[in-house]
Parts: sequence; structure tokens; C-alpha cells
Amino acid sequence: MPTVTHADAPTLADLMPWSVAPPRIGRGWPLAPDPAALRDRWGALVKADGPDREALFEPTRARTPHTAVGQLPGRSGGTEKLVRASGPCPEPVRVLAAPFDEQWLIPDHRLIDAARPELWRVADERQVFAVETPDSPRSPLLATPLIPFLRPGRIRPLYRRPGGAEPNLAPGLLEHLGHSPDPVDFLAWTLTAVRPDLTVPLTRDPGLWAQGVELGRRALWLLRRDGDRPKLPGGRRPYVRAPLPARPLTLHYDRDEEALHLDEGRISPVPPEAWDVETAPGVRTLEAWFAIRTAEDAAPGILAAIRPASWQQTWTSELLELITVLTLLTEVREQQAELTVTDSVTTTDLHYAGILPPPSWARHPATVLDHHEEGPEGQFALI
Repeated sequence: MPTVTHADAPTLADLMPWSVAPPRIGRGWPLAPDPAALRDRWGALVKADGPDREALFEPTRARTPHTAVGQLPGRSGGTEKLVRASGPCPEPVRVLAAPFDEQWLIPDHRLIDAARPELWRVADERQVFAVETPDSPRSPLLATPLIPFLRPGRIRPLYRRPGGAEPNLAPGLLEHLGHSPDPVDFLAWTLTAVRPDLTVPLTRDPGLWAQGVELGRRALWLLRRDGDRPKLPGGRRPYVRAPLPARPLTLHYDRDEEALHLDEGRISPVPPEAWDVETAPGVRTLEAWFAIRTAEDAAPGILAAIRPASWQQTWTSELLELITVLTLLTEVREQQAELTVTDSVTTTDLHYAGILPPPSWARHPATVLDHHEEGPEGQFALI
């Protein structure tokens, strides 16, 4: 993280006041790296009747097949009680299941213990979710356009309403800083300057601000992975050098060769900086990503046991891109760490200017949206 010359930096919680606890599914089977497996799991669930369906569902205090809940905002999942549900699986959606691990979810409110509908209401092509990652002090904040299911850190949407409307920033903050009216620039600066304690040093220096925003914009592009796909220069670009087996069981890194071995399969070059990235102390990102996709089969008779019989070709493409992203992001973070924040705007300054503390309404979601949502058993409600 950047070196700073003061200790009175404002907190992210004050600068981006509205936050949401991470969603909680409550059962593992509605989430998977492969969408086809989710459709098969749903099919097995709705074919079962009575006690068999209830056992497959894996009820909790928050959800049983008899629970009545409204439709997940923006999704097509049904609202009849799951005990009577039939028909095709709601189309799986991409979510962020863990740092740098995009998986698929059945977006049905009846399957999710705590879905956090307020997040789904504001999720669109303009939205960016800032995700606190306290288990990774070297990277205390991530950003993603996907609904994040990471725990335990809180989620701070950049915008309070769909369509990029009403930034989730302390009112008057951007005008007071005077650098840029674009909330994305503020998020970019935050990704550069945020410290492990989730304070965010701010600067009055327009040149320093521009430098931090440029680095943060690149980090944001790598984290969101929208538009042009990231690529390393030709000589550093990872390729499959030896075919991956149908079902790899082991992952091994050869630091001297800069090669990643999946059993007898081999991918190279894989820079050490990509291999060394950790999602939590002692947990390498690439190892965690691989383990999810190659875990031993679950006990028979449960929905989680329905999974691909072999390694998916899409996973190879995703792995190559993940190696690229981790490599490039490490380079950006090294440059961010060299940034020294000077001419600081302190918490005291923001209090004196009336920016902090933010008003109480800014810590809560917008309460009125201009669309209907289907409630339990087909009823409608205006949120």
C-alpha cells in the first residue's frame, strides 16, 4: 500500500457510506464452476417428491421447500413454494465466489438463505462492487461487476441506483476534492491508496491524483475484465505446452521452469508473481481455484455430487486468463505501493467542511425504485 505522511486518513466506511453484508447461500449445491451441472442439479431436485425433495434441498432455518419469498430482483426465478416447483432451471448467472474465482449460481431466491436483494436491485452493466477482503491485507479491497459472495468483508456498491445513478459517496465529497466528477475515478484512486485498515488517504495534488487514478483504472480493468481481454507480451504469454489430462488431480509449480503442472499437463510461462498471489495467508489463489474444480466427488445422494466427469475446456481458458490477470495486477500493485500521498485531505478537514460524517440516509439503500417485483406466490410489490 502507498506510503502516507499522516495518520488522519478517512475511512472507506465514511467515504462510501452504504454497505451490504455479503450474501449467504446456506447450501453448496446452487453454486458451481460449471453451469451445466447446476441445470442437472435443479432437474434432479424438481423430479424428487415429498421428503426426497426436502432432503435434496438441504433445509436450514432460513429456507425450506415450504418457504415463501419474493422473486430475486431482476431475475426470473419462480415465487411459488419450492415444494411445488417444476419446469426448467433459472438461467445460471456469473458471480464472484471467492477472490479471483468466478463461478455460476442458480439465481433463485428460494435457494439462498440471505440473497441481499438490495444488491441485485442495483446490479447492472454500470455497477461496480467494492468488496472488502480483510483476510488479504496486501489487497484489502477488490472490485467486481458481479454479485460478490465473498465472506466476511462488506460490499460497497459504487452506485445507489441502477444506471450509474447517485454515487455511493459522502455527499459533496467529489466537489470538495475538485479533481474529477466521475465516481469511477474516485474508486480507481481508492484501489490505489486504500490501506490494510481500510482507511483511504486523499490528496489535494492534482498530478498525484491523476497518477493514482491511472494506476487504479488499470487495476479496475483487470479486476472487472470487461472490454479487451488482458494479454501479456508474446514472450511472457502462458500457453498449454503439454495437454491437460481429462481429470487432473494434482497441481505443482516449478519455479525454475516457471511452469504449472496439472498432473502430466503443463502450462508455461507462469511467472512466480502469479503463483505467489494469496487470497488469504498461506492460501495461494491458483491452488484454491484449482481445488474447487478438482475436489473429490461429494457423497452420493446429494445434489453437490452432480458435477462434470472431466476437466472442462472453458476452465483451461479461464486458468490462462487468471494467470495473466494475477501477473499484470501484481505489477500494478507494485507501482501503487511506491506512491507517496502528500498534501493530504484529512478526516478533520472533511469534518470541518461538513462532508463528514455522512448523513444517516447515505448509509442505507435507496428506498424507491421505478419497477415492480414479484412477491411470494405471484403477488407484486413496489419497492
